[in-house]
Amino acid sequence: MRKSKIPIGLDIGSGMLKVAQVKEKKGRYELEIFDMLPLPPELIVDGSIMDSIRVSDFIKELLRKAKIKIKDVVISVTGHASVIVKRISLSEMSEEELSEMSEEEVEKLIKFEAEQIIPWPIDDVSLDFQVLGLSEEPGQMDVILVAVKNEVINEYISVVKEAGLNPIVVDVDIFAIENLYEVNYEIEPYKTVGIIDIGASSIKMDILKGGLPSFTRETPIGTNILTEALQREFNLSYEVAERLLKGEAVEGVEDSAAEKVVTETLEEIILEISRSVDHYKTFMAGEEISELIISGGGALVRGLQNNLSEKVGIDVSILDPFQNISISKKLDEIYIREMAPIAAVSIGLALRRIADR
Repeated sequence: MRKSKIPIGLDIGSGMLKVAQVKEKKGRYELEIFDMLPLPPELIVDGSIMDSIRVSDFIKELLRKAKIKIKDVVISVTGHASVIVKRISLSEMSEEELSEMSEEEVEKLIKFEAEQIIPWPIDDVSLDFQVLGLSEEPGQMDVILVAVKNEVINEYISVVKEAGLNPIVVDVDIFAIENLYEVNYEIEPYKTVGIIDIGASSIKMDILKGGLPSFTRETPIGTNILTEALQREFNLSYEVAERLLKGEAVEGVEDSAAEKVVTETLEEIILEISRSVDHYKTFMAGEEISELIISGGGALVRGLQNNLSEKVGIDVSILDPFQNISISKKLDEIYIREMAPIAAVSIGLALRRIADR
């Protein structure tokens, strides 16, 4: 029997490609590969691939840059217009009936429930679900339902195949980060934690209660609004504005002036996250969140962590993927630790295996 190879995790973001591989030895994890490559902003819009040939070419370039020969890959999809993640309750049955149902019967029931809440034809989506267990309400089962448009899944599979890779798992971004969180953080039974991924074109929130997802929300706003604000203010190209956002010196632009523009525009991102927190409190009848953990490129923007904490009145920390994952001595540890929030999805994907549910 052929020994299964360890796959790579490939995060195809709207502004950056990231690739990672994580090996497991005697219950301990080690990051063996990590690299990334910027993507032009017009190639992926709201999770949809606009130019599959160019995206495939960029993936090939990243594989060459990272000297990757591995073919098996775990990828993920995202986008509020093509992905729905929702916690639902299956009701009107006794606990005994729930426990006696077969997986096929549960699938039929969930498909029926999905048809009631998904705005797209049921035959046009791929459904998956995770049973969380019996609800606190008698006779109810809590389930996380995931629905993704087939056309989006097919887009991503086609692109990675064109790049010479073999996709073995298609995940959802927020679950990849959740996977990473479970490996690196202690799960406390009654603690409610919000994980927020702030990417170039979206903010994804996943609220975990006792380690289980209880609320998810994605909004189409991200760090691109900071880059665009710098472009407008100083008449810069997108690439130069991105450098300025990262703190690099740009001729003709004072640091203080750039910082003022970023700080003012950052309020839009902070306000959007605050709205998501309020949505959760409404959804859960005022239940409080103990802590927010941020990841993605937005986590590296100066001032976001402290300003967000002040706005929502909750402690905010930056996701650390390396509490229980060591970094190979072959890699530049200082650089990777600096890029840790950006690496989150790719490392979470790299932790997945084909047999995982």
